[in-house]
Amino acid sequence: MAFNIKKIFTYDGDDDNLMGTEDEYYTNGEEAVKEAEKSGNKMILLEPRAYSESQQIADYLKSRNSVVVNLKRVTTDQAKRIIDFLSGVIYAIGGSMQKIGVGIYLCAPKNINVQGKISDENEKPGKSNNNTDEELDW
Repeated sequence: MAFNIKKIFTYDGDDDNLMGTEDEYYTNGEEAVKEAEKSGNKMILLEPRAYSESQQIADYLKSRNSVVVNLKRVTTDQAKRIIDFLSGVIYAIGGSMQKIGVGIYLCAPKNINVQGKISDENEKPGKSNNNTDEELDW
């Protein structure tokens, strides 16, 4: 099999060799959609019942999916552990975490831009919520 460099640099008028076929174009498009499904861009809603489920949440985040975590089905101690674990995951992947309700958090990877903020119903405009003696509410 001889390699002919002249064929690479000369134009023979056949555009099919340069662009590929229409079937190849659509096949590549379908593959791109499948790849996008694998790589993220989903919103996943989870209600963990134990700390052990936090690794699954981390896996979703590593796959570039956003996760809404409802911690109402776990104890306060487990909720704190889950938030601590997820905070480390968020830091490692460069993502963000935002409280969107009592015991409900939005965890987003770096590829998702979260805009806006949900204010706490107890929070008054202009009041800072830095009272450390106050009981945390999950």
